[in-house]
Amino acid sequence: MLHAAQKLEAAGPRLGHPHSSAVQGESGRGFRELRPRAGRSRWRPIYRRVGPSTFAILAVGPEAQIDRRGFDAAVRRAVERDRDVETD
Repeated sequence: MLHAAQKLEAAGPRLGHPHSSAVQGESGRGFRELRPRAGRSRWRPIYRRVGPSTFAILAVGPEAQIDRRGFDAAVRRAVERDRDVETD
């Protein structure tokens, strides 16, 4: 996961598939998921852009196809934590 976060730091908003994708569903609007190991990891850091070059990883959950309830719980935690994040 650290390597995936470093890729996000280096590429910023240009980081695309298969390393990152949008969180699906209404509750995940505006959030993205890092896909460590180009999607082969079963873990997904949930993040969003909070400034021109700043990203906040707000939760980590299991991959949605493996554990949908766990992923949805991680998205809910990210949404809740997002309320406390200061934006640029």
